[in-house]
Amino acid sequence: MSKRDYYEVLGIAKNASDDDIKKAYRKLAMKYHPDRNQGDAAREAEEKFKEVKEAYEMLSDSSKRAAYDQYGHAGVDPNRGMGGAEGFGGFAEAFGDIFGDMFSQGRRGGGGRQVYRGNDLSYAMEITLEEAASGKDAQIRIPSWDSCDTCHGSGAKPGTSAKTCTTCNGMGSVQMRQGFFSVQQTCPHCRGTGKIIPEPCTSCGGQGKVKRQKTLEVKIPAGIDDGMRIRSSGNGEPGTNGGPSGDLYIEIRVKDHDIFERDGDDLHCNVPVSFITAALGGEIEVPTLSGKAAIDIPEGTQAGKQFRLRGKGIKGVRSSYPGDLYCHIVVETPVKLTEYQRKLLRELEESLKKGGAKHSPSGESWTDRLKSFFS
Repeated sequence: MSKRDYYEVLGIAKNASDDDIKKAYRKLAMKYHPDRNQGDAAREAEEKFKEVKEAYEMLSDSSKRAAYDQYGHAGVDPNRGMGGAEGFGGFAEAFGDIFGDMFSQGRRGGGGRQVYRGNDLSYAMEITLEEAASGKDAQIRIPSWDSCDTCHGSGAKPGTSAKTCTTCNGMGSVQMRQGFFSVQQTCPHCRGTGKIIPEPCTSCGGQGKVKRQKTLEVKIPAGIDDGMRIRSSGNGEPGTNGGPSGDLYIEIRVKDHDIFERDGDDLHCNVPVSFITAALGGEIEVPTLSGKAAIDIPEGTQAGKQFRLRGKGIKGVRSSYPGDLYCHIVVETPVKLTEYQRKLLRELEESLKKGGAKHSPSGESWTDRLKSFFS
């Protein structure tokens, strides 16, 4: 079976640049790689992968490409570079670029050992609305890993020492076969440490570290809201083989307040008012996070009326100005009345009825809507 044109295999023009050739190869190699194709499609993908690989080996080498451009397939040895080191360099370089991230388990540390970053930790902190508004300095206790006092961090029982892993020869990684390629993976025997501990320390179980509690100082910024997180860099779990520690994320939970409800930077509260004050008007005191404030209640104030106090809300962590406080009027109906009080209310009701709809701003429109509904 005759071979296809190498340019056609890679889907590029004959005047394609070296970068164009490399990009085309990367795309097709990822598409047809054996590890990415399973089942019935695996065999066809394997053949295409070989074809793409051969085309790239020839066209990525300037001398081979020149011979191919002049004489076609007859100008190049089809086996050249497939079994020896010559001509394999370009392919190996591309292989490293493309598949390096696919199979890597972590980054390399000293001596070839795998180095891993520690896991992040999460800590839930509950604070009051007042603390969220003004901020606070707090102390928290979190789990921490310290060097073992018995083995001084070696992980080996006192009087003994760790041995070089014979499986990976101390490299922390081994060569594993993946289809056509040899891929480096973490050594399953020493788990990437490059060392084997024949007699582990009984205090730390061979880890070289022990779990303890440590106290952290945490600054809660003013204006923080429920659900926000504070990052404490490097206070997560320690890394492996000298890798960096993870981070600690402090998740803020703001307790429900007896009076206020927060909405962004604004605060809301319900203010009970007697129906006498609502009818006649007057001045009432309302609470704020910074003290008391006064509100003038106009004569004839209805239930649900809203009053806004500018700047009496919360100044958020990303805000330039504080929010507002919204006071929602709740008109209270008197209860547990005496007979005399009942008599007075009935007389008042009769007097109001004689005055007509002018004493009931919503009554007339409500009556009209009822008539329309039932007609």
